[in-house]
Amino acid sequence: MARVTYKKQNKQINKNMLRKVADKLPEVTDKMFETCNPENVKLIREFEEMHPLLSTQTKAQYRSGIKQFTWWVKTALNDKAFYSITKRDFNRYLSYLINRGMSSSGIKFKKSCVSTICEYAERILSEEFDEYKAFHNFTKTDMKIPKNYVYNKIAISEDEYKTLIDTLMEDKNYLAVAWVACAFNTGARRGGLRGFKTEIVDKPVEEGQEYVMSNTVREKGASEDGKPCEYMIPISALYYLKLWVEKRGYEHEYLFTVKHDGEYKQISLGWADDLCSNVLSDILGRRINPHLFKASAISHYLASGLDLKFVSKHIGQHNDISTTSSFYDLRTFAEEKNEMLKKIKFIETSKEVNEEEEDIGTK
Repeated sequence: MARVTYKKQNKQINKNMLRKVADKLPEVTDKMFETCNPENVKLIREFEEMHPLLSTQTKAQYRSGIKQFTWWVKTALNDKAFYSITKRDFNRYLSYLINRGMSSSGIKFKKSCVSTICEYAERILSEEFDEYKAFHNFTKTDMKIPKNYVYNKIAISEDEYKTLIDTLMEDKNYLAVAWVACAFNTGARRGGLRGFKTEIVDKPVEEGQEYVMSNTVREKGASEDGKPCEYMIPISALYYLKLWVEKRGYEHEYLFTVKHDGEYKQISLGWADDLCSNVLSDILGRRINPHLFKASAISHYLASGLDLKFVSKHIGQHNDISTTSSFYDLRTFAEEKNEMLKKIKFIETSKEVNEEEEDIGTK
């Protein structure tokens, strides 16, 4: 079977775009970071070694955010030590991020990175070092981060899902079609999906049973182990998993695999990004990313009439039902709104307006 690969492209999809994407912050290399205030570098190195609650992936993301701030301190605050930084200083940093057009979610993440360091210094270092005895978390300011979005977040509809499946089947891209079927129907994130094992396709299906359970996978969560989750895989999606395993022509412990450096390995997180950017977005003619599939799955099941608590627990895998309803329910309720307005008796308009509406209706 011919192996399908995707070349990473730097392209921007403008449909549903609400504002221009901000340029990335200049890269701060390890060499640049090492030239910053030795006190700050030492603090961050110690934090990285001692902090037990961050996964490997999260540590890398936090380290990048912290390096960005540390370099900004060097260039904008004359390389102050962390214990000398004030809330006013940090407000300047937030302004720097806001003024360059960064999204509100990106700014909040950058703030969270620095806040974690501050909490460590406030809780641990204040007991041992004089310079930190009066230290307080300088990220706790009153400055509001304006909420904004780059793209309008629109759930993948059932029709769009069918379009993706049909197109990928025509392309004989069985790996992609299996991934899409899982992503849309299970609610698993891209990290969870890459942990799906081939054993899933051999699970027995009892008569009348509409799903099988995945193996336990690691999802985002505190600590190195993250959050263990199991997902329901509908029989309709299981068909595409079996098809992919049949067509790939080799044995592997994990379901979603590609050939890399002569070996078959689990797909990377970047593989899902590339698939969405370079294939799925072009099929649907709008921006698609891996994160949209989870919200689409949740919205799809809610629209089908399933209870919010059930969807939150078994599809969203959320500890708090409000997370599901606030961030992942993308339903528009268009039909419900229309039916509601039909029941309302509106104020009668003038004769001229009524006549004009009748004329429009006949055109």
